[in-house]
Amino acid sequence: MPDHAFSMKTASFWRLLRRALILLIALVGFGAQSPALAQAKKAETPRSILFVGNSFTQGANSAVLRYRPDSVRDLRGDGVGGIPALFARFAEQAGQQWTVTHMTRGGATLADHLRDHRGMIDAPWDVVVLQEYSILNPDRPGDGERTARSAAELGRLLTQANEKVAIYLMATWSRADQVYGATGAWHGQPVEKMAQDLRAALDRIDAELSDIDGVIPVGEAWNRAMATAIADPNPYDGLSFGQVDLWSYDQYHASAAGSYLEALVVFGQVTGFNPVRLGAGEKAAHEIGLDPRVAAALQQVAAAELGMDPGAAK
Repeated sequence: MPDHAFSMKTASFWRLLRRALILLIALVGFGAQSPALAQAKKAETPRSILFVGNSFTQGANSAVLRYRPDSVRDLRGDGVGGIPALFARFAEQAGQQWTVTHMTRGGATLADHLRDHRGMIDAPWDVVVLQEYSILNPDRPGDGERTARSAAELGRLLTQANEKVAIYLMATWSRADQVYGATGAWHGQPVEKMAQDLRAALDRIDAELSDIDGVIPVGEAWNRAMATAIADPNPYDGLSFGQVDLWSYDQYHASAAGSYLEALVVFGQVTGFNPVRLGAGEKAAHEIGLDPRVAAALQQVAAAELGMDPGAAK
């Protein structure tokens, strides 16, 4: 065999061998790294949460309404941050990754959202928080029958989109105007009674509907804040020294402090993260103008209401 032919065959052999070795190394490397890469990719994938509600979820009449609207997706495009934006800020500090979306409209019931926004709500969310009108039925205060129908329909819709979705009903607070006002539906009853009635109605709905995964006790956290003298129970007789007013100026919506407590309870229940771990220096509290001592006290209230350790260190 001529020398040049032998050399060509030798060179061809080494080229093939080098290619085979490169391919083998790549395959081995892929096999060794793929589980870790897959785990990292999974860890980097944010969970999704949708808030459906009205002005109580928007944080209306307080600094929370326009808080960090760019941090959430507002399906109506109204520039609202609200409770969803507080949730997103908490998640950031807790090292959790969430994509936060909301469908909120002032005065809306869940039935209104089903009628007007079904197409935007109908998507595969990981978690959905449903907030009904503040007295459940605008025409029949405290009556949960229509809420039950709306929750059932929303539950079916959302579960069809993602069978693993976690759906919560948010139980809101006693409205001071409904308790202390002469025409209020809870006039003359203890301030905590309205929140307890709302919670009881939603608990019954939760028990009846397999698609609903729990009730978030925001109103009862407000009750706890008042019972422990952190919050003033009656805004009509003046604010007691050292206590916060959870209501806004209309004695109906939440103040910045009330919205902050609302968001803490929602975040704690949905994520399992103890709100106390956020600490007195929590960023959202500072950004909406809360005293760090108030922030820490409200974190403790939220933790206690959720059955978590209110003294847990960060």
